[in-house]
Amino acid sequence: MTGEIVSIVALLGWLFIAGSALASYRLGWGQLARMALVWIAIFTGLTLLVGFFYGG
Repeated sequence: MTGEIVSIVALLGWLFIAGSALASYRLGWGQLARMALVWIAIFTGLTLLVGFFYGG
């Protein structure tokens, strides 16, 4: 139980740091959405690739 709480707090901290770093660029909503979609596509592709080779 304690480990889960620590993981959640750490995740929220990292999200805050990443969000503040992204906000410092002062990009428009369109650019932010496009960048988010690109990163989602990258992580989804990598997850599928690893799952294909190591998932059995």
